[in-house]
Amino acid sequence: MNSKKNNKKTTIQTEDGNISQNQVSECLFSSFEANIFKVKTTLGNSADLLIRIIQIGPENSINAGLIYTDGMVDTIALQNLIDSLINKIRPIDLESCLEADIVTSIRKNSITVGNVEEVIDFDKLITNILSGHAALIIENESKAITVDISKYEKRSVEEPQSSTLIKGPRDGFTETLGTNTSLLRRRIRSSNFWLESKEIGTVTKTKIIIAYIKGIANEEVIREVHQRLDKINIDAILETGYIEELIQDETYTPFPTIYSTERPDAVTGKLLEGRVAILVDGSPFVIVVPSLMVEFFQASEDYYQRADFATLIRLLRFFCFLIALLVPSLYVAILTYHQEMLPTKLLVSMAAQREGVPFPAFFEALIMEITFEILREAGVRMPRAVGQAMSIVGALVLGQAAVQAGIVSNAMVIVVSLTAIANFCFPSINLSASVRIVRFGMMCLGATFGLIGVLFGVILLCIHLCTLRSFGIPYTSPVAPFILADQKDVFFRFPLWSMISRPRLISQNNIIREQNYSSKLKRKRE
Repeated sequence: MNSKKNNKKTTIQTEDGNISQNQVSECLFSSFEANIFKVKTTLGNSADLLIRIIQIGPENSINAGLIYTDGMVDTIALQNLIDSLINKIRPIDLESCLEADIVTSIRKNSITVGNVEEVIDFDKLITNILSGHAALIIENESKAITVDISKYEKRSVEEPQSSTLIKGPRDGFTETLGTNTSLLRRRIRSSNFWLESKEIGTVTKTKIIIAYIKGIANEEVIREVHQRLDKINIDAILETGYIEELIQDETYTPFPTIYSTERPDAVTGKLLEGRVAILVDGSPFVIVVPSLMVEFFQASEDYYQRADFATLIRLLRFFCFLIALLVPSLYVAILTYHQEMLPTKLLVSMAAQREGVPFPAFFEALIMEITFEILREAGVRMPRAVGQAMSIVGALVLGQAAVQAGIVSNAMVIVVSLTAIANFCFPSINLSASVRIVRFGMMCLGATFGLIGVLFGVILLCIHLCTLRSFGIPYTSPVAPFILADQKDVFFRFPLWSMISRPRLISQNNIIREQNYSSKLKRKRE
């Protein structure tokens, strides 16, 4: 054992049977200079680490050090903290002050700003300093005080770029965790709206917030979320994508089993259905579990417009899903194996177009799809001022040049263009990426086995989707398994006054949204 008393140790038995000592945390020293030196050496004398020595207590007779990180604290709050420490400590005599617990006395009576916490080990002290807290180390004390006066540059609340609406709120999540929780709290002013905090990442120590509505969310799902997050052992969490990939049920699937969005209103609606939201500090995206496939076809705007119009748009999205997934493979299969299915005039016209094309229909479609994917990626990565124009011009120029050069036919350009446009109709970009991946597999099946191959691919896809789970909930519900009561918000969007129940499989708590529904129904019958 180490002879130092301020080291907390734990014994761990290694695989060879030997007992090793593993240092868990190191407590603060009673020496003022030793504590300051330890903080400096731990942070490598970092250039942004600032230490200000002040005198506090009766007749300013006690040395204290205020440690903070430059650029991460509120300078006004810092000045108020220094004024409180120097000028507002009660003028008691030195002897009684030293006999009492001066750290607790200062924490309770002298500090008037920020969230105050007593710290006894260096790990917590360093973490708080790097989080924007100001740490007060006092002479001859083995405890320190940290005050949360953090303030750093942050992006203002703006309309989300990934999910724009014609009608609806314009605010979106930012990279600041406090701002994101306030956007949710502003919409859910209930004492049952609970926020639980965790830290994940041995290096980054990223703060995670688990949000849910007590009494509506499923307790088993909440426990499962905690268990999966606690199992994460990684050095860094930089974005919600890290969490999404580490806690999802099924790893080997192109389809997203966890919903993510930048819209506070969308997260609020899902919390009211009994789901659990996970917020990550530094990310404008919030993930929601459990998630169903039908949710990726639903947009927030569906609930801000008339039910009939919202139903029409939603059915259009499902139709676009079929177009984006199957049209290229059907085109390849029919032209390769099933020309008799085309009308004679259309077949003659397409044969005339393909007369000078040297490639089979599959390679023709593959060339155009890969070219469009390259143009799409280039348009995203290029500067915003020229990216959109370059992608449009590139598609027009390359398409026209490819047709004139005899590399592809006019019909193939139309098919690929229609597929690309349909791919942009999905509210969720994650589903759009999944369709792009599966489309190439469908094209291969269509080129190999014709329409039988396409049908076989559709059957395999349906079987795969039915086997997926999102935190134990069937991914294709309420279609498979079929739940009649939940069909009011799947392919059709019923009027809001008729959607009085929450999804059956998400949570069994507080199923009825409108508490007075039964009494109203009774009055109508009378």
